[in-house]
This record gives sequence, structure tokens and C-alpha cells, in this order.
Amino acid sequence: MAKNKKTPKIEKEEEKQSMPEEYIEATGRRKTSTARVRLWNGKGNIVVNGIPALDYFKSVGLNAQHVLDKPFTSVGRRNKFDASIKVQGGGIRSQLGAIVHGVARGLDKYDPEGFHKTLKKHGLLTRDSRMKERRKYGLMGARKKKSSPKR
Repeated sequence: MAKNKKTPKIEKEEEKQSMPEEYIEATGRRKTSTARVRLWNGKGNIVVNGIPALDYFKSVGLNAQHVLDKPFTSVGRRNKFDASIKVQGGGIRSQLGAIVHGVARGLDKYDPEGFHKTLKKHGLLTRDSRMKERRKYGLMGARKKKSSPKR
């Protein structure tokens, strides 16, 4: 007579980034990309969708490091904040633009009186509204017209 023995559940300890209780949350957008950014005081670690930022943007090249640091260097706070970012939609470059916009908005929330003027001067708080133009019916694309025959 075998008794039903319950096997102990083996729980995998997921490696989660430790989120502090106090953080600043902001949203950045570019084309069809949306980035949810969380900033807190730290050592300059930036994680995008669970991957270190430089590994995530490896295909963009060395330019990605410069673009990611632009909001922090403009306010003189490079390597003073950690960031956890969730980004979706669009391509890799529009995701990078959305992250920069979100980080700038987060820094503006952190210290509106000190940082707003500088971020605005560098054009980091303005959402880039350029989007892909929709296709119109009766045309070949957004603007190209069908060629008309000449007699």
C-alpha cells in the first residue's frame, strides 16, 4: 500500500533586477515605439527588456552609447542613475529614440526646476512626431500616383 507522497515543489529563483521602492516612472515615444522607463539613484546600469542596454543595441553600434548617455550628460548626472526599461514596437532606432525621450522625461520629473531648462534646450523633451504616412486609396502608395498614358 503506497501512500501518495507529495514531492516538494522546486521553485526556480529568477534573477530579477532589484527594484527599489522609490523610483521615477516616465513614458517615451518615437514613431510606433513606446518605452516605459523607471529611474532611481544608482551606478549607471541601464537594462532594456531584461538585457544590458549596450548588448540590446549592439547592431546600432558605438553610437548607441552616446545617444543613451545624452540626457544624463546634458544635466551632468552621468552614471548617477540606474534604469529599467521596457520597450516595444517599431524598429531598433525608433526604440532608442523612445528610450531617450522617456529618460529625459524621467529626469525632468526628478528635478523639474533644475533640469527642465537644460533638457528643453537640447531638444530631449520634445516628442518627435514624424510618423510613416498612411497609404491612400487610388494611389500607388502614400503619394505616388499612377502613370497616365499620353494618348
